[in-house]
Amino acid sequence: MFKKILIANRGEIAVRVIRSAKAMGIKTVAVYSEADKDSLHVELADEAVHIGPEAASESYLVIEKIIEACQQTGAEAVHPGYGFLSERPAFAHALKEAGITFIGPNPQAIEAMGDKITSKKFAAEAGVSTVPGYMGLIETPEEAVRISQDIGFPVMIKASAGGGGKGMRIAWTAEEAADGFSRARSEAASSFGDDRIFIEKFIENPRHIEIQVLGDKHGNVIYLGERECSIQRRNQKVIEEAPSPLLDEETRRKMGEQAVALAQAVDYDSAGTVEFVAGQDKSFFFLEMNTRLQVEHPVTELVTGVDLVEQMIRVAAGEQLQLAQKDVALKGWAVESRIYAEDPFRNFLPSIGRLTRYRPPQEGTYGAVTIRNDTGVVEGSEISMFYDPMIAKLVTHAPTREIAIDAMSKALDEFLVDGIQHNVPFLAALMKHDRWRSGALSTSFINDEFPEGFAPVKPDEAAQAVMASVALSMHLIERERLDHLPGRLRPHSGITRPHWVVRIDKELIPVELANGMPTTPIDMDIRVGEATELVAVRSDWVPGDLVWRGTYADETISVQVRRILNGYRLDWSGYSCEVVVLPPRLAELDKLMPEKLQPDTSKMLLCPMPGLVVSIDVVAGQEVKVGEQLAVVEAMKMENVLRAERDCVVSAIKAAPGDSLAVDAVIMEFE
Repeated sequence: MFKKILIANRGEIAVRVIRSAKAMGIKTVAVYSEADKDSLHVELADEAVHIGPEAASESYLVIEKIIEACQQTGAEAVHPGYGFLSERPAFAHALKEAGITFIGPNPQAIEAMGDKITSKKFAAEAGVSTVPGYMGLIETPEEAVRISQDIGFPVMIKASAGGGGKGMRIAWTAEEAADGFSRARSEAASSFGDDRIFIEKFIENPRHIEIQVLGDKHGNVIYLGERECSIQRRNQKVIEEAPSPLLDEETRRKMGEQAVALAQAVDYDSAGTVEFVAGQDKSFFFLEMNTRLQVEHPVTELVTGVDLVEQMIRVAAGEQLQLAQKDVALKGWAVESRIYAEDPFRNFLPSIGRLTRYRPPQEGTYGAVTIRNDTGVVEGSEISMFYDPMIAKLVTHAPTREIAIDAMSKALDEFLVDGIQHNVPFLAALMKHDRWRSGALSTSFINDEFPEGFAPVKPDEAAQAVMASVALSMHLIERERLDHLPGRLRPHSGITRPHWVVRIDKELIPVELANGMPTTPIDMDIRVGEATELVAVRSDWVPGDLVWRGTYADETISVQVRRILNGYRLDWSGYSCEVVVLPPRLAELDKLMPEKLQPDTSKMLLCPMPGLVVSIDVVAGQEVKVGEQLAVVEAMKMENVLRAERDCVVSAIKAAPGDSLAVDAVIMEFE
């Protein structure tokens, strides 16, 4: 077994590999760019080597720097994680030439399966069902349009060396095919250093299901069940689960056997994933093979009990698999939510900055439920514009899908992140979504259910009652404390008053404190609105706590609490509300307060996210039509095209290609 390994990656996957290596008694070496010098993976590793500036192309993607770090520290093997160099056959070859073991498949398998075009050909030869498409090289947008028309719209335009949703577009028309080809090719070149593109038929209303395979260097290959990854946005997975609610045992066996046959055809000898696009009728077609550890591997680990990182290390060291196919059993259900640094209320645009608060739910097993959080950050970490926006992967495991989803919902309520925008409110809302809970999934789920994007979820009457009750309990305790401050002439907070009004956003809701006193632990009976029944509210909350944990009508809940002027912002179960507690007379006066008007920005193009200006496509004085391209901004390895929302004339250009802009920075102005 290896004594020391180097992790050629960053973030949560680097931390994940370090933890398995340490459990095996193996020393670890981290590499880091200038942007990551204070990162968690650097702190946790036994040694760390600086390999260059912030840009991945000058640090994490430079093979020579990784090999030099191995030679400098005496690392015998390299785990590549996912992304970066993980699917580069040149990297595996270079390590072999340097006498360093690659913790991954052999270079020939990477070449055969890592290249999406070649892998399609191998799959067809191995008898695996494949999607109709064009596997040759495509040089121009015009050629892409002609091929797309021959295949028949809609088509998927995809980078041959792609992954993680980068370099991928769906085209429904010739115009979209031409534009999608250009964008996919540009993203592929910048993200992977390989601009080859292929096109295949896009299966409508499909599901994305993948099979985890594991092979060794002795010819043994097994499959470890499937993962359902259909909840995607812009081809980027958001929620994954294992097993799939679609498959039965027979379909699972057929998909697994095809995946194993394909792996055996290329002598696959590590952890890998064979991805399929599946119809609602359980038909399935080979999509691609990822010759690396997948981002979503934790759900497989929780339902099988197999540590995939450990198995990769053991296989790379020459050990045989100790698990046969007959030994693989799927137990319970696991759900994973990807926590991203992005603003769900602004079309999920990337967000950067410092994590001023980062308090994930407590990991561990609680009865039949397990909570796991794979992360590469801590409170105070910086989310930069140079890398993927993932903050963490929150995973729950339980005996059934319903219990796992409910556990995820409660865990998300506990997940406290401040300093940047994040997608926790969106994930929390999804956990309550009827279609998601029913398992009626497809890769178009988010587009179908949120066609206008995600907006703050307006609380219904039941949710308002929860928010109002929690707010009143906190407000009374805080006022009771003020009554006991030294120097006050007399208590005047009116905490014994039974009637109050809670303003939730702009709606005024009467609330009555029927029984109980403002003390901790909270034990109150409250009547909300026109309700005839009292609701019991119990909690150990004290002023300063960032999460109100307790029971409402005997249901255990967690509500995030942030102070605002004269009140609170409460986040619970996908709802986010500004809440103020008022005496009835002040509530009457509050109705008379004027509303603050937002500034008029209708004659400006604002940068929608922190990013780098790739191009400015118009000039001052130019007339533009609705839908015309104005500029391209790159953020977190994705190019975002900004288009005119109306016919207008450009009056001034305020930014230039190469500029780094903050969110809402003015790019141009219109007459």
